[in-house]
Amino acid sequence: MCGIAGYMSISDRSELPDGNERLFQQIRTLTHRGPDAQRVWNGHGIGLAHARLSIIDLSESANQPMASADGQIVLVFNGEIYNFSELRKELETLGAHFDTHSDTETILRGYEAWGLDVVERLRGMFAFALWDGRQERLVLVRDRVGKKPLYYTHFRDRLIFASEIKGILAWPGMERTPNLQAIHEYLTYQYVPSPLTAFEGIHKLPPAHMLLQERGKKPYLRQYFSLPEPRSGAARPLPELREELVHHLREATRLRLIADVPVGAFLSGGVDSSAIVAMMALESTARVKTFTIGFEEQVYDERPYAQAVVDRYDTEHHEYIVRPDGMDILPRIVWHYGEPFADSSAIPTYYVSEVARRNVTVALNGDGGDESFLGYPRYVNFREWAEKASLPAPAQSIVSKILQTMPASWSPTLPARALRHWAGRLHAQPSRRYQQAIAFFGDEAKEPLYGERMQGYLETSPLDRLDPYLLAAPTPAAGAAWADIHTYLPDDLLVKVDVASMAHSLECRSPFLDHVLMEWAASLPEDVKLQGSETKALLKQAMEPYLPHDLLYRPKMGFGVPIDRWLKGEMRDFVYEVLLSQRARERGLFRPEAVRQLLDLHCSGHGHAPRIWALLMLELWFEMWIDGACPSTPPVQSRLEAALV
Repeated sequence: MCGIAGYMSISDRSELPDGNERLFQQIRTLTHRGPDAQRVWNGHGIGLAHARLSIIDLSESANQPMASADGQIVLVFNGEIYNFSELRKELETLGAHFDTHSDTETILRGYEAWGLDVVERLRGMFAFALWDGRQERLVLVRDRVGKKPLYYTHFRDRLIFASEIKGILAWPGMERTPNLQAIHEYLTYQYVPSPLTAFEGIHKLPPAHMLLQERGKKPYLRQYFSLPEPRSGAARPLPELREELVHHLREATRLRLIADVPVGAFLSGGVDSSAIVAMMALESTARVKTFTIGFEEQVYDERPYAQAVVDRYDTEHHEYIVRPDGMDILPRIVWHYGEPFADSSAIPTYYVSEVARRNVTVALNGDGGDESFLGYPRYVNFREWAEKASLPAPAQSIVSKILQTMPASWSPTLPARALRHWAGRLHAQPSRRYQQAIAFFGDEAKEPLYGERMQGYLETSPLDRLDPYLLAAPTPAAGAAWADIHTYLPDDLLVKVDVASMAHSLECRSPFLDHVLMEWAASLPEDVKLQGSETKALLKQAMEPYLPHDLLYRPKMGFGVPIDRWLKGEMRDFVYEVLLSQRARERGLFRPEAVRQLLDLHCSGHGHAPRIWALLMLELWFEMWIDGACPSTPPVQSRLEAALV
């Protein structure tokens, strides 16, 4: 729901003569997030802008910015508060008067009654900016998990913010300088981790944080929530836990069905999205609408499993086949994300959002189930890697010294570099082992790739940001999930879905990311969720009465696309042209010979598609956002579309 933007003069109340125009410039770049109304409020060195997607209380009286009766408190809000009815009743007992039936007004009245503590009472997804004229303070807030985005920068004595980076870049004179540290980290993770962005000086507000900017003072960043850390311990009886899980998931789903517009669900055929559809069928009196994306390549196609859920619950079903010619949306993907983003599942997510928006305004999904209930096979693998690496310390040291001193010519089939790398993992910090599962370009893979401008960044490892999470848990698998909850989930998965869905003015809601459910799941010991090699065991057992057995216990499939085949086939010439262009070479980021070798190896049968895709999305980002004219609207036709004609 919605897009927000604005600014605050930090040192004084100086007005901008074109303040309204600047606010409308910002919000025009976000109209896809809020096509139903765009409004601004401006005065005393503060300006707020809002683009509305109407979900609850469709009347004009619920439009934003929304102000208190005396005009001293003004709010712009993006998201949904699922417990707003309960909060409204509580506030009315305290004497609050409501002029609308919107959840937005609940935040406003809640702040009047409880101040900043209102944030801790909110159950939902949200990013909002609130101006308190009495204290001359701007408050930026982001929800606990990071469902809704918020970016900010300090520029020429002003704090400027927006729901998307392009809302900041629309500010006159805003600089567009690439952040090479962020690019270094992007190449490891396929996304830019918080609080970095790909632009120097622009930051992401981290999940569960608020930024307070008072007039004439330095900004203050405050964390207001954290999940309980994983811990070991005895579990309660499994039947009891299965019953509680269903109760929590049904409640979280029921809350997310509240809307004054049509609601549906993404259905991939996996456990998580299927579970959400089952809960929707139990909680809804209407026929559930479901939406699925498929592929001609059977190894990527989950439509048969989705169909089993459709048949069981008689949903109103819609599906779409993604083919290589569907790649014509690639420049639009680059525009909407605004940063380098190499999770290729953004493509089917973009398409399923487009299909869903033709029929509904809100769609529920299964995001968060894997992280809270240990659903990724890499958690099992990481546990095994950790066990294999657990040699006694003296043995680790001896083996490591032997391998580290091996000459490069020791074995033609097992290069010394690889042996030394393996030796380092014997007693390396956990992140160096976990990179086998999550890193696109690991630390060693960057050495032959990096050109002159990137060489200095080899001295630091982006993997270091994972170790505090990996080491906080009692077991390797729990630590890996804990790291994913704080990195991969908010900075990849939630960004992917938020951007792709809002590109089509579609709101996505995620019952598994309900913070009450996540707190309950975090309290469970690992062996309840991960039973032997069975991932997500508790959730699967809890869903046995509701979903087909074959669906629950089949091998996991990611929401991927066949980019390996596309990059060797329909996209081959395009990728060579982009990555080896004169402009790409002149950047000095990468060695052209290393890039060509990577492309040649992939086309000859070696699997390097994820790395090539990361380089491609980076170069396309440079072309559009650094070299280009900072477009305020998405491209209509792509270079790839023209190349395939």
